[in-house]
Amino acid sequence: MRTCSVCDREYPRKEPWQCSCGAPLDYVSQPLPDSQPGPFSRTSGVWDFADFLPMSERVSLGEGWTPLVDAPGWDATFKLEYLHPTGSFKDRGAATVIAEALDVGADRVLEDSSGNAGLAVASYAARAGLDAEIYVPASAKEAKVRRIERTGADVLPVEGSREAVTAACIDAVENGAGWYASHAWNPAFFAGTATAAYEIAAQRDWNVPDAVVTPLGHGTLYLGLYRGFRALEQAGWTDAIPRILGTQAVGYSPIADEDGSSSDGAAANELADGIHIRDPPRGRQIRHAIDETDGAAVAVSAAATARERERLGAAGFHVEPTCATATAALPEFRERGELQDGDDVVVALTGRND
Repeated sequence: MRTCSVCDREYPRKEPWQCSCGAPLDYVSQPLPDSQPGPFSRTSGVWDFADFLPMSERVSLGEGWTPLVDAPGWDATFKLEYLHPTGSFKDRGAATVIAEALDVGADRVLEDSSGNAGLAVASYAARAGLDAEIYVPASAKEAKVRRIERTGADVLPVEGSREAVTAACIDAVENGAGWYASHAWNPAFFAGTATAAYEIAAQRDWNVPDAVVTPLGHGTLYLGLYRGFRALEQAGWTDAIPRILGTQAVGYSPIADEDGSSSDGAAANELADGIHIRDPPRGRQIRHAIDETDGAAVAVSAAATARERERLGAAGFHVEPTCATATAALPEFRERGELQDGDDVVVALTGRND
């Protein structure tokens, strides 16, 4: 069963994709293991953490267990999420959302995405033998569109804003074109991104860092990390939840602007297109996670994003611009006091260079 995140109405797992009140749905409860952690094979992808996952089917392309690498130049540790099969952390959510599609008997999945989520969903749908239809902005990068098309998915370009792309996809879902495998709305996707938290804890012998930093658009990884660390604490596998810090693009920063990182009058950061979200459907939950973890969000300029991407590349980390916002924000987090000298910080490098 699924329950509304606002009004507590309950629904069956397959449909609808949102509550009648307009709010996102979540699983009624978080599965938890009934034993302490044992050794992991590290060969089953996100399914090494099946006791935390609510679906019974399994789909994998070898995702998960991305490296943790020391980054002394940033006084942090990097979680190399761009080393996933399709090049981003979205593979975690795609594995679980497509497994959920199989669980509920869907035969065609729909998703709207500026690139990474669409490619991940299309790739895992192909792996599972499901048809996929991916709605993308007409301005989407040609290289990403070609990669989606090579999976066999139908790609539908939509003119207008990112919000217009979502509206077109939802209209198709409402008209019966397929099951909504959304990285912003479907709770199965967030169950998958939560595995990043399980891995970080496991790779650190079940000691959580002081803080984790990640780009923040729809909150797909931000909320996954919060939910994952919370589940670990509930299971008794860890004893704390780290502060979770989010980075947004100037001009597309509804959470950061509320949090005191105003971008009024600044030029929009058009480089970090993966987080060009002005009204995330789970905004209320993102704000709650910030409050619960003593977290924060800041907005990063295009100039800072470009500089940081070059710096990362020079150090051997070949990431896309959106990813570079996470390390670009570290000085501001430290200046504001969200990060203290000596804090143990993990930064998620979320997507690779095209």
